[in-house]
Amino acid sequence: MKLPIVTIKNLLEAGVHLGHKTFRWNPKMNKFIYSSNKSIHIIDLVQTLELINVALHKMHECISSGGRILFVSTKKQAADSIANLAKETSQHYVNHRWLGGMLTNWKTISNSIKRYKKLSLDLKAENTGFTKKEILKMGIQRDKLERSLGGISEMKKIPNMIFILDTNIEELAVKESIKLNIPIVAILDTNSNPDGINYPIPGNDDARRAINLYCDLIKQTILDAQSNMSKSEASQENVNLVNKTLAEDQSKKTKQNELIQKEKKTEKNKEKIKVVKKISKSIISKVKSLAIKKAK
Repeated sequence: MKLPIVTIKNLLEAGVHLGHKTFRWNPKMNKFIYSSNKSIHIIDLVQTLELINVALHKMHECISSGGRILFVSTKKQAADSIANLAKETSQHYVNHRWLGGMLTNWKTISNSIKRYKKLSLDLKAENTGFTKKEILKMGIQRDKLERSLGGISEMKKIPNMIFILDTNIEELAVKESIKLNIPIVAILDTNSNPDGINYPIPGNDDARRAINLYCDLIKQTILDAQSNMSKSEASQENVNLVNKTLAEDQSKKTKQNELIQKEKKTEKNKEKIKVVKKISKSIISKVKSLAIKKAK
């Protein structure tokens, strides 16, 4: 496991320490606040550094065990970063709008995903058989579904972990994840509620530089986990090949032994037949000689 190295200097340069105005705060975040300056809360970066390493470690474990992470942020300044992060790491994302029941009512959402895929295929086909007006309506429907479900179109089941940027905006996502016992990694600003968050990361959730830093660290962690996975898979394949060749050799040896034993048995049988023939010949000759003597 090789986690990306991050220092307090990196966090300071990205503006992770800057919280909201002192009158816009959540008292539950008091333990993560270092002090205030010019009516702005300053986040304790020592705790941030420790907690970000814990969160990255858990993400690495999740990916290494074959799990999937869902990235959620519908903020304008984070939407593109989250989408790029998910695409580069082959994960899932929601960056437009969180639909109610996206996790708790997965059957309905999966039906909508099927509808989205069907519309995409129909519009890609050359001879659709639809009128221009129908194609235009279908295109509008497809675009609407793509914005909401495009990032989870390949998600076959509920994710193993969820990463949330700004728990206030994504309150529904937090509630659904808690209900389904999905581990949550979340960036918590001074106005956020840390209740129910398994792996909190206190930090600025508005600054683009801070968001880019979080995304970069997560990207490096996931790529490292994926590379380790591919190596372990390759080594497992080699072990399987060795076992297969050994099994084949063993089966060949057993077959050879069986053939040798069969040959030995056939030889013994032949010898027995020869002996029986000799005995029968001698008996016949004796009987004939006795018969001749009696006749005389």
